[in-house]
Amino acid sequence: MKKIIKTDHILLDGLLTAPEFPDGMDWLNTRKPLKMKDLKGKIVLLDFWTYCCINCMHIIPDLKRLEKEYPDELVVIGVHSAKFLTEKGTENIRNAALRYKINHPIVNDRDMEIWSAYGVRAWPTLVLVNPLGKLIGSVSGEGIYDLFAKLISDGIAHFNKKGSLDSKPFKFAEEKASSLLPLLSFPGKVFADETTHMLFISDSNNNRIVGMDTEDNSIKFIAGSGESGSRDGGFEYARFYHPQGLVYDSQNKALYVADTDNHLIRKIDFQSRKVITVAGTGRQGGLADPAADPLETGLNSPWDVTILGGELYIAMAGSHQIWKLNLAKNKISLFAGSGREALMDGNPLRSALAQPSGITTDGEILYFADSETSSIRLADIRFGGEVKTIVGQDLFIFGDHDGIGDSVRLQHPLGVASYRKNLYVADTYNNKIKIIDPVKRTTDTLFGSGAVGFKDGKKVQAELNEPGGVTAAFGKLYIADTNNHSIRICDLETGEVSTIVFSNPEKLAFMRLKPEKIRIEEQRTIQAGKSKMIINIVLPLDCKINPEAPSSIKISSKDAKIISFDQKNPDILIKHPGLKHEVEIQLSEGRTQLKIEAMIFYCPENSRGNCFVLSDNFSIPFKIKKNSGETGIAINLEA
Repeated sequence: MKKIIKTDHILLDGLLTAPEFPDGMDWLNTRKPLKMKDLKGKIVLLDFWTYCCINCMHIIPDLKRLEKEYPDELVVIGVHSAKFLTEKGTENIRNAALRYKINHPIVNDRDMEIWSAYGVRAWPTLVLVNPLGKLIGSVSGEGIYDLFAKLISDGIAHFNKKGSLDSKPFKFAEEKASSLLPLLSFPGKVFADETTHMLFISDSNNNRIVGMDTEDNSIKFIAGSGESGSRDGGFEYARFYHPQGLVYDSQNKALYVADTDNHLIRKIDFQSRKVITVAGTGRQGGLADPAADPLETGLNSPWDVTILGGELYIAMAGSHQIWKLNLAKNKISLFAGSGREALMDGNPLRSALAQPSGITTDGEILYFADSETSSIRLADIRFGGEVKTIVGQDLFIFGDHDGIGDSVRLQHPLGVASYRKNLYVADTYNNKIKIIDPVKRTTDTLFGSGAVGFKDGKKVQAELNEPGGVTAAFGKLYIADTNNHSIRICDLETGEVSTIVFSNPEKLAFMRLKPEKIRIEEQRTIQAGKSKMIINIVLPLDCKINPEAPSSIKISSKDAKIISFDQKNPDILIKHPGLKHEVEIQLSEGRTQLKIEAMIFYCPENSRGNCFVLSDNFSIPFKIKKNSGETGIAINLEA
């Protein structure tokens, strides 16, 4: 295929017809499968990606920017051509689309048919198609915005003149998350500290860090407002953007955070109760100096962190390297990895890594999960940081096989924890937790059946869904069960897997205004005098209100008298409501608004732990007339 070199009419007009999308493929973010004829008149940008790929993640902001700037002329189509077996599943791709907020149509090219038809050879690859269905060209790699912005802009002008551009908005159906609104959203990493009895959680898609007391499962702090951003300051004011790895520095009473999508390292200082940026510029970059100023050096998707000997070691997934930040001298430098994406052992600076996404230490040796090579590797600080592979083979050698040494197969592991001379690995795409003896190089499945699911139980009877982080303390493993939006506990003595139940879940709930769920959009007319208001709580099938959580519904109004059957109060607060509640209201002629604030905690009937929340905050406008209009009204609060 012709590469994009310059913009001229010959290039824009194209020569070859874009191959058609095959029949029988699964599509997301669209009501029906698409064909090239459906896209006639549009400039089409095909994004060949796979959701494990950090480089594919890096161009998502560029794609969103292009979609925003050319909303009527450009249609982006994600062609998901999987690398790993797990990535072939449509539901897994759907989770990735929700996690990364990808709103354009996506086709599941599970057998790489479209990939082959277009001659693609690398992730990510972008292919541009003109409004007549002809290929303009393709390019692979990151940093695509400037190139495509000019090409699309020139294409719009060119095809407008020819009268072949369709500027009517192209509508498609965005994927929606489950009606179960979890307290956590795609938690990526966890870190347990035995000195403070705290479990620190990266609530990644809620853009915040959560601290839980391991003795009573109570939420002790939340750092981050929940809005994405890179703002320093007090816990409620600060902002993160998809944070991942965590490590607690007990000496300085601080928590270090890999703020992945901000390309920053942040420090949560518990003495000042502030979030402070300690490394990174906020822009994706690379190392400029062997001992650089950390605040003047661009980072590249830091994914995890650990501390050893006064150094903060950073798994820099985006550049396939490990960096270190000297906390005393405040200098940052490269520790291991040439930047080449591969599996190559030896001298740390000449070694090759592939998207390291988890890192830990036993106090002498660094261990890291090298996700794209499906391997667990080490860097021995005692011998100059020499890199060695414990288990794993290469970029395209993966699977699910326990055993010894070179026979072991993992599938895109993201998390690793060192504990009592063993390594515990979140074998992410195999939906398992495995135990590795780093000396004997033996691997065994410890927890998880391998099936995608959400089930507690003994050892391999339990089910996980792409766990991304693991930590160990008090004889237990704590797991960030990412796609289940939950934190799981594995008891190393009993072999029992359970789900954490927060003792004060209301601390985690957002009170969100959801305009699409306002029950009454237009003003309603209701009779003056006494009326009955019926509030129905509508939960998903097989769900129940959690009787142990502090659910409540508050009804208030500045100018309407509200009378409950069991109490007389201008503001009614219904604690621990049932699925149906009746309230009397006394209304005088004129206009008023009733304000409803609801926070309902609920869980599946068969769940032994996971809790969800229905949070709503809206007002209902009324026009009140004498002897006219409705005599009562029903309000449905729908999860």
